[in-house]
Amino acid sequence: MALKNYTFLQICQMLIIPAFFATLKMLLISGVLSTIFGFFLGVILILTEKNGLCENRIVNRILDFLVNTIRSFPFIILMISIIPFTRLIVGSSIGDQAAIVPLTVACTPFMARIFQNSFKEVDPALIEAAQSFGASKSQIVMKVMLKESVPSIISGLCLAIINLLGATAMAGAVGAGGLGAIALTYGYQNFNKQIMYSICVILIILVAFIQYFGDWIYRKLK
Repeated sequence: MALKNYTFLQICQMLIIPAFFATLKMLLISGVLSTIFGFFLGVILILTEKNGLCENRIVNRILDFLVNTIRSFPFIILMISIIPFTRLIVGSSIGDQAAIVPLTVACTPFMARIFQNSFKEVDPALIEAAQSFGASKSQIVMKVMLKESVPSIISGLCLAIINLLGATAMAGAVGAGGLGAIALTYGYQNFNKQIMYSICVILIILVAFIQYFGDWIYRKLK
């Protein structure tokens, strides 16, 4: 698309605003899914570790290996390597909907570590006290470990969502759409600094908003 005959306002309406909402869609859906999956992975990791409530070294080591393996992949390489899986799930490997799959896969191990490390910070005396009162393992997880670690979890999730936003921008390099694709295609490749730097400003504002909102929730819960 030739942009020379369009004003910047028209470019915003045609390209930047739709890309902004596409990025928000990817960020929101993949963020929610990876938080849910990461929570369950984190719970299993903390329960099956040495001296855990359901100690199981085999399960713990397998999950720990999987989490470390996925986290070691650069996002773009991971996104390309799981294209067959993405096509199996959504029927395509291009577009913002397809990008949700690799974004979720990439962010879930990070979320799992956040939950696992936050649960580790809970005072063991509280867990022992709950056990002495006859609390079940699910009650200990939900009413003791999760409740006590909420501020730490919020702080970690804020960092994870900001990293996820960066991944959505990188996903634009391989056909995911969103702000990253617009910045690369219509900004960098067409030598249009106005578009490229405008999207940079939008991403900076998004990061600042996420950090502020996360800090505000953290202060309320601390």
